[in-house]
Amino acid sequence: MTNFSHQSVLLCPTLDWLQPKEGHLTIDGTVGGGGHSEAILKATTSGRLLGFDRDGDAINAAAERLRPFSGRYQLIRADFAEMEHHVPSGSVTGVLLDLGISSHQLDTPTRGFGFESEVLDMRLDTRETVTAAHLVNELSLEELIDIMRRHGDEPEARRIARAVVRRRQSIPFQSARDLASFVESVCPRRGRKSHPATRLFQSLRYEVNREPESLQRGLKAAMNVLQPGGRLCVITFESSTDRLTRDFMRAEARDYDVPGEVDDPMVRIPRAPRGRIMTRKPVLPDETEIKANPRSRSAHLRVLEKL
Repeated sequence: MTNFSHQSVLLCPTLDWLQPKEGHLTIDGTVGGGGHSEAILKATTSGRLLGFDRDGDAINAAAERLRPFSGRYQLIRADFAEMEHHVPSGSVTGVLLDLGISSHQLDTPTRGFGFESEVLDMRLDTRETVTAAHLVNELSLEELIDIMRRHGDEPEARRIARAVVRRRQSIPFQSARDLASFVESVCPRRGRKSHPATRLFQSLRYEVNREPESLQRGLKAAMNVLQPGGRLCVITFESSTDRLTRDFMRAEARDYDVPGEVDDPMVRIPRAPRGRIMTRKPVLPDETEIKANPRSRSAHLRVLEKL
């Protein structure tokens, strides 16, 4: 029996918006320990599920949990951005993306995600070769500054990067614990609730796993595999991924395209909207859920329906 543990966040509202249907296929792009997948399969007697996850531990745990639904699901160890390679366009009625890292990943010292971890790894897929230790010890000063600014909006990026580069010349960083305590010595907490290394750790995780790129590809893939009326549900825990999700959904709901990154009314290209935003404001966990699972407090659920 696996010891993989993770509490599914916003479970009831997610099911309400997904609306699994008898005989139809739903994709869980981040199956984790299988909590959302189990609820999706329980919601019908003949609905099918295709689950993706980059983490082998998560796939094994989900397979154990979903055993009672044998014949109605398939699990694939892969990035959800690859879903188009496994199902035809327009064949899915719901797609769920529960982003971020699980409690299991965060609390397992050998995975290197937490501040007290004994390694500096942060790979979602342990078959990959690049770890957080590679980045911290090998990226140039400007590259370290860049990833902290792009992925973490870190205001102290240059200060932290300079200190890291100086320190690694004599003693390379080998554990998350060492890196976290070092950053705290460079940028003392001074009453802040969050750890001073929070944004650096997020930036390293994003870079190791190419998470922003994966999300951008996955959102587009989800819209391609959904049938009209199908729904895309995305749960985020960090402002950068929530912002990316929000902007994608707004763009899909518009009745025009823009040729560049700037929305200039003079060069808009008219087209029919591709989606309808179902949640004008993100759905948040209530006080009961936050009390039962404090890590859920930052969760945001956004929903888009394909037209």
